[in-house]
Amino acid sequence: MLQPVIIAGGSGTRLWPLSRQLYPKQFLPLVGKQTMLQATLARLKGLNCAAPIVVCNEDHRFIAAEKLRIAGSEHNGIILEPCGRNTAPAICLAALLAKDIDQDATLLVLPAHHHMDNPQAFLAAVGAAEKAAISGALITFGIRPSHPATGYGYIKSTEPLIADQPQKIGEFIEKPDLEKAEDLLASGDYLWNSGIFLFRGDAFLTELQKLRPDIYTACQRSWQTNTVDMDFVRPDTNLFSACPAESIDYAVMEKTTNAMVMPMDPQWNDLGSWSSLLDMLPKNDQGNVAIGDTIGIESRNNYVHAEHKLVATLGINDLVIVDTKDALLVAHKDHVEKIKQLVDILKVEQRSEYIHHREVYRPWGKYDSMDQGSRFQVKRITIKPDAKLSVQMHHHRAEHWVVVSGTAKVSIDNVERLICENESIYIPIGAVHSLENPGKIPIELIEIQSGTYLGEDDIVRFEDLYGRV
Repeated sequence: MLQPVIIAGGSGTRLWPLSRQLYPKQFLPLVGKQTMLQATLARLKGLNCAAPIVVCNEDHRFIAAEKLRIAGSEHNGIILEPCGRNTAPAICLAALLAKDIDQDATLLVLPAHHHMDNPQAFLAAVGAAEKAAISGALITFGIRPSHPATGYGYIKSTEPLIADQPQKIGEFIEKPDLEKAEDLLASGDYLWNSGIFLFRGDAFLTELQKLRPDIYTACQRSWQTNTVDMDFVRPDTNLFSACPAESIDYAVMEKTTNAMVMPMDPQWNDLGSWSSLLDMLPKNDQGNVAIGDTIGIESRNNYVHAEHKLVATLGINDLVIVDTKDALLVAHKDHVEKIKQLVDILKVEQRSEYIHHREVYRPWGKYDSMDQGSRFQVKRITIKPDAKLSVQMHHHRAEHWVVVSGTAKVSIDNVERLICENESIYIPIGAVHSLENPGKIPIELIEIQSGTYLGEDDIVRFEDLYGRV
């Protein structure tokens, strides 16, 4: 059985402010209307394979599940990492789950944020490499480089590259400087390391146990006491948190004698920076990538993303401009690799803009913090059909709800009533209340909070469909 494993972790730094810690790029529609995760799922439809295993962060569980539902994709489990420990532990957990499903499973490991203009070339490469993987090889897919990229690692095989045939790996090279990258490209012997892998699950586990027994043991112990909650599989938090953080390349691929590389050219991009999006997306006659409501005069070679308002440019070149509801980025395209430094400053200053957008997704829907000031906050709340917020109360705030569309079932201190469009209701401080959508269309309502403290941690939950506390 060919078992896809989609690695959907990530901290959301390099494409800030569109990507955030709680809503990273794999859940965004960066190219076309599909999110990157959904595009990855669609790519699998060309393979004879099982439903995918998805590995993601605990904080992203409901977003991942919702994207799978929207895509109409079945799955073989969503593994929740309680904390990020890089790709070797993540893949180890997936291999352990795959082993429970099929002892002989062959894993196709895919990051959730890759773009391919020619997915058929990828599917052909998987088919050509599968025999070697079944025989015990640990295969990474190498991309034929199109330019001297400094953001990728490089791989060289022991023999001259042959199309449609995996080869033994002779050398791994870390991300080079520009001069070194130009030399590697000119030689014609090197491939970009794509981060896509194919191997038998048991072969990978054997090599990991031999080469990094500390990682293997920590993951195995955490897996032995895993818990299942709805679609989610949770390894033991304390045991997994003790696992060393390491990439699969460092832990296994650069050490094993069974590593092979499969060359392919699916016109691949890992969308690792704003400049990469500028390079690959369609441009207007001024060379600009213009998304949303934009006007450009005498402005060339810019990436302009206007999410909620008109963005006008005049006489500027080579800039990246990304406007969201709560943050604006203006950067020269040659400096976007330094965005992580900017995000680090936001973390040090404990600003919310690195964590989440103004619009925050929840398992029942989403809310948009439209306005706030001293002792008040205004939110627009969207509740999906058949969804219900937790039964809760607040110590420090009262709430007014105004239904804009749909019909809400509201309970206040065990008294239920239906609130229809253009009607409102008041929830006093300390009242135990809940909000539910019993209908077939989403509810849109305006929530006005007032009180001495309006933080999200002023919620005492009594019941919750989604297991939150």
